[in-house]
Amino acid sequence: MVLRVLCVSALSFSSPFNFQLSTVNLLFIFTSFLPYFYPSSMFRKPRQLETEEELYEVAVRALMENGLIDDARYAKQFARQRTQTRKQGKFRVARDLRARGVPDRHIDAAVEEATRETDEGAVVRQRIERKLRSYRGEIDDRKMASLYGSLLRAGFSADVVRRELKALVKEDLPDVELE
Repeated sequence: MVLRVLCVSALSFSSPFNFQLSTVNLLFIFTSFLPYFYPSSMFRKPRQLETEEELYEVAVRALMENGLIDDARYAKQFARQRTQTRKQGKFRVARDLRARGVPDRHIDAAVEEATRETDEGAVVRQRIERKLRSYRGEIDDRKMASLYGSLLRAGFSADVVRRELKALVKEDLPDVELE
């Protein structure tokens, strides 16, 4: 309870301009009260933290040990949100998670779980239809290349994108009989 009140008070005075200062204060408060909430065997010899990096290291280690920072849970939530809400492909989700520093073992499991329920071809078709509504005039090679690139950047497999674009082209063009 005391920790929660102190954390709220440290955050309530923060603003976008002094965010790092309030974060340092919050981490200092958190690490200062750890001995009161956890067994003393965790803290054999109290020592003075000399640098800001040590303070962050101690705080992050304590948060990870207590399950408050969990890369696997974060990766699953992130992948589910990106695939269901933003309709992004698995390659984009994996790239974004790698950029955020999540280990590959968590990324693979999270992306697999999130894409298990969705049909990649159907999502690509939805994105193609939405994009085509914004195009004016005839769909030429340049617009098809733009559409192809945007779908690849969205993280969809090149094979699936090509298959759906070919299906779109076959539907739009009437069959011509050769005599």
